[in-house]
Amino acid sequence: MDTLKQRMTLTAAAVLVPLVAACGGERAGSGSAGTERPVTGVRWSVDSVTVDGTTHRAPADAHLTIHQAGRAEGSLGCNHFSARAALDGDRVRLSDTTATEKACEDRPTAFERTLSRTLAESALTTEVTDGRLTLTTEDGDTVRLTRDTARPAPLHGTTWTITGTGGRARLTFDDAKDTVSGRLGCNHVTARAAVRDGHITVGAPSTTRMMCEDSLMDTEKRLLRLFDGRLRYAVDHRTLTLTSDDGTSVRAVAER
Repeated sequence: MDTLKQRMTLTAAAVLVPLVAACGGERAGSGSAGTERPVTGVRWSVDSVTVDGTTHRAPADAHLTIHQAGRAEGSLGCNHFSARAALDGDRVRLSDTTATEKACEDRPTAFERTLSRTLAESALTTEVTDGRLTLTTEDGDTVRLTRDTARPAPLHGTTWTITGTGGRARLTFDDAKDTVSGRLGCNHVTARAAVRDGHITVGAPSTTRMMCEDSLMDTEKRLLRLFDGRLRYAVDHRTLTLTSDDGTSVRAVAER
């Protein structure tokens, strides 16, 4: 986790020792070898971080997943991260964490710094009780998480709000009509959108012609690069990533 303290780097997958914990308040590391633990293979939503007695509520996208194959990954709220973890009894120490360094206007960077510092501060005691995971530092600060049982959002029919736009830009894909429609921040847009084999072929956009403040128009120019071409797409639970052949990439979250 020292790397995250010094600088967030642009993406890296890191191998980790599986973090384990037992049910009903038992500590990680107890039980027989080879037994599947409820911490692994679960997407945990971060609820809050409590530091020095002050609780900081997490944004909706903050989460952590620890895979049995030995990899941990998640989101600090806007930026994604991965890490190594060393387990010693009921404690785990995170290290060698890397993360993206995107700036998301509608995601609090202060929370990301608080979460990353707390996870890096010391070895963490792990405890799972009734679908909730608590990570506790040596100083008593805590990260509280809840098992996320919501089903992944479907690509079609979901209103996807594009991050970094203050909620002004959103898109919806229609499977029956093979179209995408929504707002680009200022103007409404519609276009053909055929989904095949992990790609979306998007047609030329048809938009309204309102003039807005410069920042909104700049956002629209960036989003219009996604049209009239082919996009790679990936849905991670309630997060959609769209990437064009020229490297333009946007991230969107499903409206709740």
